[in-house]
Amino acid sequence: MRKVITILLSILLVSSLAACGDNQQAGGAASEPSSELADETLSEPEAALQTSETLSDSLAENENNTNDAGVESMGGKTLIVYYSATGNTEEVANHIASVTGGDLFEIVPAEIYSDADLDWTDKDSRVSREHDNEDERNIPLVSDTVDNWNEYDTVFIGFPIWWRAAAWPVDGFVKANDFSGKTVIPFCTSSNSDLGESGTLLEEMAGTGEWLEGERFRSGASEETVRSWVEGLGL
Repeated sequence: MRKVITILLSILLVSSLAACGDNQQAGGAASEPSSELADETLSEPEAALQTSETLSDSLAENENNTNDAGVESMGGKTLIVYYSATGNTEEVANHIASVTGGDLFEIVPAEIYSDADLDWTDKDSRVSREHDNEDERNIPLVSDTVDNWNEYDTVFIGFPIWWRAAAWPVDGFVKANDFSGKTVIPFCTSSNSDLGESGTLLEEMAGTGEWLEGERFRSGASEETVRSWVEGLGL
């Protein structure tokens, strides 16, 4: 009987040891996912850093593109177109070119106006005849086109005032060109008359472009006066 009990106890002991071994193996297998989860958790800051770096690079690239676009949009060229009968408008045009760094283009009639032609007090003078007969105001020009016209974003147009309108040689240039996409600023020279509707009339002739309100200058206007006006435009 004692032997039987000893045998039974031995069997129970062996079974208990086997069960413990299985539990340890099961416990070890259960710890592996925890280890993988730990590794994954440790990798999150790296992933976040990579994501942050990617976003930073992307934002920097977008900022550069924006800056480049801004520089390009502000880098458009400026043109100063003018007709000057006695030199006063030319002087202001030169001041504008000095302030803006723009290019100059002079409107030149194929038949130059003489001093006698410009005598508006003489009813038989050329300008008086042209004033009385609109059909004679179609003045042929030496040239009404500008090289690389499409490169200019801003166009100043200057002229003397004739009977409260722009001197009509300017009409031919305005009608001959497409001002789409351009900012146009008229300016005039006159001792007595203001700009009046001269700029509005030119805008109607052009039919294109964004025309701003212009400015009238007296003869002999200083560069500082012109500079103050140009800077006030906020271009």
